[in-house]
Amino acid sequence: MNTRNAVLAEGLRKRYGDTEAAAGIDLAVPEGTVCGLLGPNGAGKTTTVRILATLLRFDGGHAEVAGFDVARQAAQVRYRIGLVGQHAAVDEVLSGRQNLEMFARLYHLGTRQAGERADALLTQFGLADTGNKAVKDYSGGMRRRLDLAAGMILAPRVLFLDEPTTGLDPRGRNEVWEAVRSLVAAGTTVLLTTQYLDEADQLADQISVIDRGRVIANGTPDELKSRIGGDRIDVVLRHAGQLAAAAEVVGRVAGADAEVRPDTRAISAPVSDRVTSLTEVVRALDDGGIAAEDIALRRPTLDEVFLRLTGHPAEQPKVEVTV
Repeated sequence: MNTRNAVLAEGLRKRYGDTEAAAGIDLAVPEGTVCGLLGPNGAGKTTTVRILATLLRFDGGHAEVAGFDVARQAAQVRYRIGLVGQHAAVDEVLSGRQNLEMFARLYHLGTRQAGERADALLTQFGLADTGNKAVKDYSGGMRRRLDLAAGMILAPRVLFLDEPTTGLDPRGRNEVWEAVRSLVAAGTTVLLTTQYLDEADQLADQISVIDRGRVIANGTPDELKSRIGGDRIDVVLRHAGQLAAAAEVVGRVAGADAEVRPDTRAISAPVSDRVTSLTEVVRALDDGGIAAEDIALRRPTLDEVFLRLTGHPAEQPKVEVTV
């Protein structure tokens, strides 16, 4: 049995007719960490999760979850995982507590044990005060937290989250993020698919970028950002007429061509020494009589990483508007 990686996939393949949804997926997710799967729609993220959760047979490769073979030991895998899909799976007519009790009974817990587990999960996910309220009266964030609670009935070692915050407003997303962090702190391993790049940046210990059924990049958020040039210095000018002169100054200090964005009067260039480069740029602009409105150092964003790796920006999911 595998004791190091909670999730292991080697060369996973799945074909639908002429379309290869998974074309050799490789993943290794250490226990007690969050792995974020990033990729455009149709890249193979959900197919990968469904295979690992034993919901979909695969055509080739090897996979283990919680130390058990996904193909040969599916029952043992199912007993050790939780799955929260893209859409809420709770009954809106029932209360939060009744939903959790129902899920617990489906897992063959006794009536008393189901009630105790429901109460414990309502407290754990910050829903104790609303446990007797009908789910139809919950906010989007509360429903998703209840979904997470339902996925934790048996305290699974591995939790699969398939775009868990799609459609939520910022408050709802933050509520789910905090719930996920608390689960990981308690030792749960999470495999997260998301289209929100800031979500992966916030939660993931490692990220695998999937495109056309293959993992095209893997690493921590910082490692992926470093692959496209590390730190950058951004300068916003007061006068657009000085862009050319400022680009020459910034490029000379950085030792690389500066990117010019006339619409925002901005210049950006990669730098290797953060503090020295910032000091030299400020001094050189001042010596050249070039007025800067703002100067800042920043790391590349995951959006930039995604664009560089896949050739197109990430889709922006629709956001729930609460009135």
